[in-house]
Amino acid sequence: MKKNKKFSGVIVPAVTPLTKALQIDNVAVGKIFEQFYAHSISPFILGTTGESASLSADVKEQYVKAAAKHKKYGTVLYAGISSNVLSESIDFAKFCADHAVDAVATTLPSYYALTETQMKKYFETLADAIPLPLIIYNIPATTHMSIPLQLIDELSHHPNIIATKDSERSDERLAQSLALWKDREDFGHFLGWAAKSAEALIGGSDGLIPSTGNLMPEIYDEMLKAVTAGDHTKAFEMQKISDVYGNLYQSGKTLGESLWALKAVMQHKGICEDVVMPPLQALGEEEKNNLINAFKKLSNPVGG
Repeated sequence: MKKNKKFSGVIVPAVTPLTKALQIDNVAVGKIFEQFYAHSISPFILGTTGESASLSADVKEQYVKAAAKHKKYGTVLYAGISSNVLSESIDFAKFCADHAVDAVATTLPSYYALTETQMKKYFETLADAIPLPLIIYNIPATTHMSIPLQLIDELSHHPNIIATKDSERSDERLAQSLALWKDREDFGHFLGWAAKSAEALIGGSDGLIPSTGNLMPEIYDEMLKAVTAGDHTKAFEMQKISDVYGNLYQSGKTLGESLWALKAVMQHKGICEDVVMPPLQALGEEEKNNLINAFKKLSNPVGG
């Protein structure tokens, strides 16, 4: 892991806290950011964990404004601009630039299967048109396409493309990514596959983007400190704890169901409501009670 890079470290893809009227809960945004900053974590709003594909432009703008309000001086704020409409991504990136966002991330448009030539042209066109640094976000689970590593490497030399976030679950791809970029000072690699967090940091990744950080941000704070100190044993201890809390709300659930489950446990902690944006929906009180009871039974040895 490279030190002293502006775009590095633990970046948590924040949930989108909603009121029952399906508007941004500004108080909850403050609570989420407060716990992130207490553990030296940068917020990433409007990503997959933030249900961005289901949010209207108005709600997205509400979130950006709330994030700007609660942003701590001297910190870095990331936002997702993914859309199937290129002009919408460009316009939203400009809005983000006017509201304290430091860098933006985008997936591929997710309706048409794209050739490598089309993928490259899309990212180049977007990077040329926006006023903020761009992170290429690879997540085949939602886009149903994998961005080839050699294509990302070509794009990595574009002056406005600064990093990639990779959520593809492939050991081979992770190893190849680190071999390509671990020594690059002008381009970063972030892992969005929580189960390989410690391995990635030890291997030279610039940082992590773990959804479980919404619930237990201290895990990743301690993991990063351990790797920085060369304490790999402690880093892998934190990895085991990460796995336990990740499985708590993800195991046996679809991605959409797990986002509600994550919010349900966060509600128990007093952070936000368990409201999700349609088409997602709550799984019911029995499932919520089971989640909360399971959470209560877990010990919390982080930092202890």
